[in-house]
Amino acid sequence: MKRIIAAFVIVLAVLLVMGGCKKDDGLPRLVYWSMWNEAEPQGQAIAAAADAFTRETGIRVDINFNGREIRMTLQPALDGGVVIDLFDEDVDRVNSAWSNYLLNLDPYISRVYPTTGGRSYNQVVSQSLMAIARDAGGGSVRSVPYQPFVFTMMYNKDLFNQAGITALPKTWAEFITVCERLQAAGIAPITVDDAYAACFVGYVFDRVVGTEAALNMVRTKDFSHPGVLRASQVLEQVARFFHPNAAGNVWPAGQVNEFAGGRAAMYLNGTWLPNEIRGQVPNFNWGSFAFPAIESAGMGIESNNVGSQSYGINRNTKHPEEAFRFVVWMTTGRWDEELARQSLGIPMGVDSEWPRQLAEAKAVVDATTNRLPWAVGFQDDADINATVTANFQRLVAGTMNAAQFAEALRRL
Repeated sequence: MKRIIAAFVIVLAVLLVMGGCKKDDGLPRLVYWSMWNEAEPQGQAIAAAADAFTRETGIRVDINFNGREIRMTLQPALDGGVVIDLFDEDVDRVNSAWSNYLLNLDPYISRVYPTTGGRSYNQVVSQSLMAIARDAGGGSVRSVPYQPFVFTMMYNKDLFNQAGITALPKTWAEFITVCERLQAAGIAPITVDDAYAACFVGYVFDRVVGTEAALNMVRTKDFSHPGVLRASQVLEQVARFFHPNAAGNVWPAGQVNEFAGGRAAMYLNGTWLPNEIRGQVPNFNWGSFAFPAIESAGMGIESNNVGSQSYGINRNTKHPEEAFRFVVWMTTGRWDEELARQSLGIPMGVDSEWPRQLAEAKAVVDATTNRLPWAVGFQDDADINATVTANFQRLVAGTMNAAQFAEALRRL
């Protein structure tokens, strides 16, 4: 049955590509499979950019908007020999799931292109993000990031102003002071949803025991490390500052009702959040800062979950130069800014303007030297994620203490 389904997918993919690639004008053309849907802001911006690219260069770009189904459709299409010149998805997925089809881009990034202002491509894009691509590619650049994100503490500037907070916290002591001032002003300092509870816990563990120790706990399911109790105590300390509903929030209740609703001042989330709730709060006064450092042997504000979507060029393409020119077109200059503007996302170019909603996130991205995986690994294992989420909710509800939280982890 699985072979029949795979064969059907390949045949369907071939038909889609053939149907969209009639050579009726004699122009060179690229076939581009995208993870976005055509109606999404990203899809709309990419479609407009592709049209402008054709007018400028004479190179056609036929876009197959797969949506998130690309995670299932791209592999059988590539294996089946479907003509696909370039594709996009999460940077880690592109470099792992589809690594066998990636063209090495090291020779291309050192060249000068029409939109790079006389500098090489590598000189005009974010070096921290290119470092992510190089790390994901095993030391070589085999994909190009775009639509970057950072998982950071998003906050409501109006509520901070209301509480008289003028400086953003960098240390845990400063963070607790901020929470106390918000609470004294009658404002719930923080909220959370079940979908992101393990992310909050993961960040605390990273700050207390360090990234490698935290990841090793997840890999081995061994939480006997002495830092587990310290991290649990930190979580208990901050639990009293969560919105009263936070313990029972099922996503997106906290995001929508409390954070967007102005009932909680802070929410640990990704920089995609302004785009997600833009329709509900068009005039939201956005701010962001790195998850604070905790005075211990752990990591500091230089350690963050930074990632991106990423362009990969098929090593079997007959048009590698043209494909990379389109990547440059999308990640520098006007269309880099336009994609960021329409999606309220982060641009890739160093000279590109950031949306005002994410202005403070730029400092977080630029200062990041230690890239954390999603939730510091705490969502990689279903048992760990379930245990962490349920017991963190109990901490927030006040029905569990730090010692009990630590013991629950040790029993995994």
